[in-house]
Amino acid sequence: MNGTSGQSCPCGSGDSYAACCGRYHLGDRPTTAEALMRSRYSAYVLGLHAYLTDTWHPSTRPEGAAATEPPTKWLGLRVKRSEHIDADHAIVEFEARYKLNGRAFRIHEISRFAREGGRWFYIDGHFPEG
Repeated sequence: MNGTSGQSCPCGSGDSYAACCGRYHLGDRPTTAEALMRSRYSAYVLGLHAYLTDTWHPSTRPEGAAATEPPTKWLGLRVKRSEHIDADHAIVEFEARYKLNGRAFRIHEISRFAREGGRWFYIDGHFPEG
């Protein structure tokens, strides 16, 4: 996958890509909502649009949601909070930095996740004020 197997994972975990998000991109299932969120961030970095679509819950998945035009350069991820509401629902709050058309931006999102049939899915997120 783009020669990243021996490199640090784009999600910022400190592990190698192969030991972290790479295994999810190759078919293993994340066991926590945070692991899914990190793997989705890495998929954005690497342009793995099929993975993003596959991990987005069908009830909220927009058509063509994974592709970004023009290309976004992702710069870093910081998980602020990861909290399981119950066995099958969780939230993950994060900040992601990126550049688009040479301008720097930051996303601060609180994302909702649900587990169905033992598999985690991204539901949606909202952007808190401030």
